Amino acid sequence: MRKLLLMSSSKYADTGYLEHSRPWLLEHFREQTSSGSEILFLPYAGVTMTAQAYSEKVSHALAPAGLTIRGIEGYADPRAAIRNAKGILVGGGNTFVLLQKLYELGLLDLIRKQVINGTPYAGWSAGANIAGLSIKTTNDMPIVQPPSFTALRLVNMQLNPHYFDQHPLGFHGETRAQRLAEFMQLHPATSILGLREGTALAVEGSRAQLLGDAPAMYFRDSRARELNSQSDCSFML
Repeated sequence: MRKLLLMSSSKYADTGYLEHSRPWLLEHFREQTSSGSEILFLPYAGVTMTAQAYSEKVSHALAPAGLTIRGIEGYADPRAAIRNAKGILVGGGNTFVLLQKLYELGLLDLIRKQVINGTPYAGWSAGANIAGLSIKTTNDMPIVQPPSFTALRLVNMQLNPHYFDQHPLGFHGETRAQRLAEFMQLHPATSILGLREGTALAVEGSRAQLLGDAPAMYFRDSRARELNSQSDCSFML
């Protein structure tokens, strides 16, 4: 019984760090919070700060929601930490660095197994991206080379957090939609969900729904269409 909360971003508009997502996270981890259980945080996507500093930042940001966060760097055995976790939270940063670390530590398949067996999973940006089939639709630069682009495969789709489809005046590079069209050209039968800032996809079992006030973009078979805010996305699973 998978339970996922896949958020586009850690900030939205003028709100503080993770402020807009606190109600979602509180609801998502309600059972764990009620029982006083810690949520295991994976800071591996962070590149410009230490794992400890990243975990402390997230812990401080989510304390007002009553969530108790503990970074995986505080455990001697990361695999045991995953096996014993009551909830898993994965932060944003560089998706390639995150995936490489999960392969390096042998955590990818273990996380997938735990989540499929019922451990709630939440992540934003890179942490949301790796929940899909692969990281081929990330916006990040490949500053490291993981053994594979295959990700957690918790949902049967590609994800594109931070989806942005405006084309600034004078900009002659490809838009996000054009880049995703290139992916569709080679993988026409694979769905892609573009999540705008301040939105998320909530998954429980075989049901999925958009959260937030902005619409999302759905790409498949060389076509793109907008999905209204709060849309039922179960058909994509």
